[in-house]
Amino acid sequence: MAKDRSEPELDRELADLPPELRWREWMRRIEAVLFASASPVPRADLARVVGQGAAVDLLIEDLSADLDGRAFEVAKVAGGWMMRTRSAYAPAIRAAADVSEQLLDLNEFDVAVLAAIAYHQPITREGLKDIFGKEISRDLIGRLHARSLIGTGPRSPKRGAPYTFVTTEQFLVAYNLETVRDLPDKEQLEDAGFTAESNKANI
Repeated sequence: MAKDRSEPELDRELADLPPELRWREWMRRIEAVLFASASPVPRADLARVVGQGAAVDLLIEDLSADLDGRAFEVAKVAGGWMMRTRSAYAPAIRAAADVSEQLLDLNEFDVAVLAAIAYHQPITREGLKDIFGKEISRDLIGRLHARSLIGTGPRSPKRGAPYTFVTTEQFLVAYNLETVRDLPDKEQLEDAGFTAESNKANI
């Protein structure tokens, strides 16, 4: 049965509170939204829970300072912000919690193909074959899809209009990037061994 009562309107301005308490309440609202969200929250959405003209970036800076020394931090990824556990606590989480489904569990060549998609998107399987010198298996593409790291892009203008692949918001979150422009230089990837030449043998 549907509720006949609507939610009370959110008091964004909090004019009855002194400035210091108003600011702290806005911080707590942003913290609550970030904590409840499974994906990055953009600035425009956070602005809906604070007063008109309130500086969301400054509120997040203060929230980050407030969380200093805690196990959680505010991270700016994929065009928004999200709460995440600090990397120092990853071993403790793996030891005590069932997070197997959250782990990327990709081998070195999977990562190389993912990097190729990230740098050359939108790209077809034929384009990947040109880069690596061999056909990229559907299983590998399926693994990246299953982890929501890649999605289907626009159809290629080539004959047959094959599908292309692009990276996703989950890719940005997984690799702690705000946008694909934050990808490391290709030279850094080469130093790490994630290049087409160094991975052809692993196909």
